[in-house]
Amino acid sequence: MTTDDLTFVTGAAGFIGSHVVRLLRMRGERIRILVRQSSRMQNIKGLGCEVIVGDLRDASSLARCVQGCRRVYHVAADYRLWARNPQEIYENNVAGTRNLLSACCEAGVEKVIYTSTVGTIGMRADGVPADEETPVSLDQMIGHYKRSKFMAEQVAREFARSGLPVVIVNPTTPVGSGDIKPTPTGKIILDFLRGRMPAYVDTGLNIVSVEDVARGQLLAEKKGVVGQRYILGGENLSLKEILDILAQVSGRRIPRVRIPWSVALVAGHLDQLLMGTILRREPSIPLDGVKMARHEMYVSSDKARRELGYNSTPADQALREAVEYFRSAWRLESAKDRVSNARA
Repeated sequence: MTTDDLTFVTGAAGFIGSHVVRLLRMRGERIRILVRQSSRMQNIKGLGCEVIVGDLRDASSLARCVQGCRRVYHVAADYRLWARNPQEIYENNVAGTRNLLSACCEAGVEKVIYTSTVGTIGMRADGVPADEETPVSLDQMIGHYKRSKFMAEQVAREFARSGLPVVIVNPTTPVGSGDIKPTPTGKIILDFLRGRMPAYVDTGLNIVSVEDVARGQLLAEKKGVVGQRYILGGENLSLKEILDILAQVSGRRIPRVRIPWSVALVAGHLDQLLMGTILRREPSIPLDGVKMARHEMYVSSDKARRELGYNSTPADQALREAVEYFRSAWRLESAKDRVSNARA
């Protein structure tokens, strides 16, 4: 690495991005990051990054961001299942990606790692885990977030075909430390720990440690084929299995009621009408999330294992780390503490 070696990371203060930055710093790299004025910086405190305050929607500012950078990790995303103005999601995820990749072309960046999502992967009807080649179209994308990420991924592929060295990674459902917002998945864990999950829907997810996702991104930079995408996942688990692990780790009981998807869909529509449409506030039952839950999102990371040397830690370990993080960050009592306090 030369003295001019510099890596630019978007979304560095966020959940996945902060873990990417930590690994890059451990590799000895100089890091420049893009943050918004409102970004919470605790995830990257003390990491010694060069900080630029800006916005992906401001194309003119991005040339300065990538100037002199050999590598770019585009991790930033507007990850919301509901927004008062959905157009913001497209501006951030689609237009923002185009703006950044255009700047990378002008600056002669040597490698770009674009973070997409497993949500852009097509699901199979026969229950076999899907992979990067499973057919899918924009019409199959549920909600503005998935649609915007699908469109942004097409932008990344377009730039790769035009000569920009872009590699795409598709994380599944990361859990672990640093989920400060939290993400929709993190909110499920947090609600469980708070005893605010009265029921659940029968669905399935692929759970992966956020640290594995970050390691996978660095592997994609070194070994990924330009224009290709790689699923960075862990274990396929039903929501019931996930809740069982959380119960074992935390001492909390799992919800006793499993509600049919159709009932959850009705509840989601009613909540959307009341909270989202009438009160203009974020619904407590995201309708897009309910719609996504209709299908088990089981996928395979075999391509990443084969071509990148990627591997993942057990899901129970990843969920344990997430529980420990939320207990510490949100000052939640453990089951043992609750019993001790009740006896006091």
